[in-house]
Amino acid sequence: MASVPAQASVVVVGAGIVGNSLVHHLAELGWTDIVQVDKGPLPNPGGSTGHASNFIFPVDHSREITDLTLDSVRQYKELGVFTESGGFEVARTEERMEELRRRMASARAWGIESSLVTPAEVVEKVPFLDPEVILGAFWTPTVGVVDSVRAGTMMRESAEAKGALTVSPNTEVTGIDVEDGQIVAVHTTKGEIATNRILIACGVWSPRIAAMAGAAIPLTPAVHQMISVGPVPQLAERPGEISYPIVRDMDTFCYERQHGSDMEIGSYAHRPILHDPDEIPSIEAAKLSPTEMPFTDEDFDPQLEQAVELMPEVLSNPDVEIRYAINGLLSLTPDGAPILGESPQVKGLWSAAAVWVKEGPGVGRAVAEWMTNGLPEIDVQGADIARFHSHQRTRAHVKARTSEAFNKTYGIVHPGEQWSSDRDVRRSPMWLREADLGAVFFEAGGWERPQWFESNAGLLEEFGDAVMDRSNEWDSRWWSPIINAEHLAMRQRAGLVDLSSFVIFDVFGPAALDAVQAIALAQMDVAVGRVVYTPILDESGGFRSDLTIMRLAHDRFRVVTGAAHGMVDVKWFADRLPDTGAQIADLTSSWTTIGLWGPRARDILGELTSADVSHEGFKFGTARTIEIGSLEVLASRISYVGDLGWELYVPMESGLKLWDMLMEAGHEHDLIPVGLGVYGTTGRIEKGYRAFGAELDSERSVIEVGMARPKVKSQDFIGKSAHLRHREEEPKTVLCSLTVDDHTSASGEKRYMLGAEPIVSADGQPLVDGHGRPAYVTSAGSAPSLGKHVLMAFLPPAEAVLGNRLQVVYMEEFYPVTVASIDSTPLFDPDNECIRR
Repeated sequence: MASVPAQASVVVVGAGIVGNSLVHHLAELGWTDIVQVDKGPLPNPGGSTGHASNFIFPVDHSREITDLTLDSVRQYKELGVFTESGGFEVARTEERMEELRRRMASARAWGIESSLVTPAEVVEKVPFLDPEVILGAFWTPTVGVVDSVRAGTMMRESAEAKGALTVSPNTEVTGIDVEDGQIVAVHTTKGEIATNRILIACGVWSPRIAAMAGAAIPLTPAVHQMISVGPVPQLAERPGEISYPIVRDMDTFCYERQHGSDMEIGSYAHRPILHDPDEIPSIEAAKLSPTEMPFTDEDFDPQLEQAVELMPEVLSNPDVEIRYAINGLLSLTPDGAPILGESPQVKGLWSAAAVWVKEGPGVGRAVAEWMTNGLPEIDVQGADIARFHSHQRTRAHVKARTSEAFNKTYGIVHPGEQWSSDRDVRRSPMWLREADLGAVFFEAGGWERPQWFESNAGLLEEFGDAVMDRSNEWDSRWWSPIINAEHLAMRQRAGLVDLSSFVIFDVFGPAALDAVQAIALAQMDVAVGRVVYTPILDESGGFRSDLTIMRLAHDRFRVVTGAAHGMVDVKWFADRLPDTGAQIADLTSSWTTIGLWGPRARDILGELTSADVSHEGFKFGTARTIEIGSLEVLASRISYVGDLGWELYVPMESGLKLWDMLMEAGHEHDLIPVGLGVYGTTGRIEKGYRAFGAELDSERSVIEVGMARPKVKSQDFIGKSAHLRHREEEPKTVLCSLTVDDHTSASGEKRYMLGAEPIVSADGQPLVDGHGRPAYVTSAGSAPSLGKHVLMAFLPPAEAVLGNRLQVVYMEEFYPVTVASIDSTPLFDPDNECIRR
C-alpha cells in the first residue's frame, strides 16, 4: 500500500469540485507540498459532485453568492467544460410572478442579462412545455451546465503538473492532532502527515472531520431527490448533452433539465430528510455511491404528478421510463450560506464546506487567496465560519434551521423574513416586560429583539399620515407602521431600546493599546473615558467591520459591535493580538445594554442619578460609570439614532431593575419602549449612518463611503498604506443618499423599496461605477422625520451630484429619485445639533 508524504504545507481533504479547485488555486499562488486525500477513488470519489445535476443559474438575491457563481462560470468556460443552454424560471402563480419581477431587480443590480417572458416565448424554446400551466417566466440566456468531474480532474492535474501536489485517493482521515490549539498532524489510513494546516472540503463529511480536531462545521447532509427518465423522443432528436433550456418550475419546487436523450427531474418539495455524517454508508456498503441513497418513491410521487402537468407530452409517454432515481445528499447550513475560512476554535483548521457546484471554483479561488494573502478578492464575509455563536454550532440548532430551510430553496423568501425554529435561545433580562408590552420579536445571534411594540399602536392616531403606512402586502410584510410612530415619538420625546444583543469584548493587558492601535483606523491613544467609533480595515483598505471602542483604563479597551457579525470581530481581534501583553475576553453574556435617546433623555437620566449629565458635564463621545440607585452603570454618550442620549451598560442580572427604573422615571416624560426597527433602520437611514454588510464591505474604501477623517494617525495600522493610497486617488464610486420623489405605481398603489433594487439614469440606462458594479440600493427605509423614503446607493462619481434626478427600479416599475446627499452629511439634523444638545 502506497503511503502519504510525511509532511505537507497543507492537507486538503476532499477531491470533489471544491477540493480540486482549492489545490489548483493554491498551486497557482505558489504553494508547494500540498497533499490531497479522499476516501474514494478518482476521478469520481463518491461525493455530491458526482451526482449533482450540474446546472448553473447565475442570478441570486445574494451579491456574494452571485459573485462566486460568476467567477466559477468564468473558470468553467476557461476549462472548456461549460455548455450554455439558457434557462427559464417559470411561474404558475401571481405571487411567483411578483418574485420573478424581484429577481429581475437582482439581475439588473448584479449586471446579468435577463428578461421576463410570456408563456408563448417559453414554448418557442421548450416546445414540449404546456403554456397553459404557467403565467410567465424569468429568462437568463447565460444559464448552462458544467462537467464538474472533468473540471475538477483538470484542476487537480494542473497542480500535479506543477509539482506542487501529491494526491492520495482511497485514503481516509482517521484522526487529527492538535497541540496548544494548533493543528500539528493528520492521521490517515496510509500514514501520518505532519502539517499545521488542514483544509476540509469534503462536503457532507466535513463535520465529522472537523470533530476530530475538536471543532465544528455546522452543516447537515440533506436529501435532494432526483430521477432521470427516458428515452425521450423529443430529446433524442437533438445532438449533445443539452440543447433545450433548463426549466425551474418554481412554484412546485422542481426542475427539469435535458441530459442527452433523458430528462432529469429534481425536487425540493418533499419533507426535509436529514442525515448525520456518521450515518453515511461506506463506499463498500453503498449500492451506488455513499451520497446516492435509496430512493423513497412516496416523497417524489406528488412532484412527478406536477412535472407531468408542466411537460405532459414528454412525461406522459408510456415509453418514457424511470432509469435512475436517488435520494442524493447535499450540505445544508443553518443560515443557508457556505462555511468558509479558518475555524475560530482551532488554528490551522480551514473550511470550504456547503458549497454547490455552481460556486465551487469561485470558492476555491477565494479560500486559496484568503490562506495566501489574508483576504480574498471577492468579499465572502457572509460565509465566514467565525460568524456562528456557540448555540448555532450545536446539532439541535443545525437540524432545526435546516429542516425549516430546505423547502425555502425555491421558496419566496422575504428580505425581512424571520426564522421560526429554535427560537427563545437568548432572552434579555427585560424580555418578560417587553412581551407584556406586545413586543414583536426578531432574532439575531439567537437573541430575541423587539422590532416594534404593539403597546405603541395608539401612536398611529397621534401621528396620522406621518407614519407613512404601506398598503402593499409585500412591502409591509415583517414591518409595521408602529415602527415609524415609535421613531417620531422618540424624536419628540424619548425612547428606550433593548440592545442586549451587542457583542462585547475587552482587550486588556500592558500591550492592549498597541493591540487596538494596530487594528483600528482611528486614534486609540485617547484619554480614559473616550468613546471612539472606528472602521476596522483589512490590508487592502476595505472594511472588515465598524464598531465602537471605549477606553476604560490605561490597559483596558471595551469593544462593542453587532450580533450578526460580532463573533467574526472577536476572531479578527484575537488573531491579531501581540504574542504577549494583551488578552481578549468575550463579555457578551455578562453585560446588557439599554439605549436611552430623545430630547428628554437627559431629563429622565438626571432624575435617577446625581452625576452631572449636562452637555458640558458629560460630553458626547465619552463614557464613565455613574450610580443609578444602587446600580453602577457604565454610561456611554453615543448615538446610532442621531439624537441626544446614552448607551447604558449593567451586568446582565441588573438589566431588569435598570429598565424598570428608567420606565418609571420616564413616565411623566412620555418615554416609550422603541424597537430595533427604529434603531437599525429609520433612525440610522435618515442620519446616513453606514451599516456593515450593507454599505460597508471589503470592496469599498473609507473614501468611497464618505468616512474619511481629516488626518491619518501616525501609528501603523492594518490597511494604512492602502488607505493612504485611496486618499490620493479619485474615488471609483460614491455612496449617496437618495429620496424617492413619487411612490405611485402603475396600479395607483404606492410602493416602498426594501433594498437591493437597481438605480438607473433618468432615461432608464444602467449606471456602472469604476469597480464595474451597477448601481443598486444598499439600504432602504422610511425617514419619518423627513416624510420621505430614503435609499442609500453607490453611484458613479459623475452621477453623485446633489439634486441629480435618477430612477429606482422596483418590481419592474420605475420610480423617480433625487440625490440628496453625496457624503456623510445627514438628511436629518445635518449639523448634528440634536446629538449635542
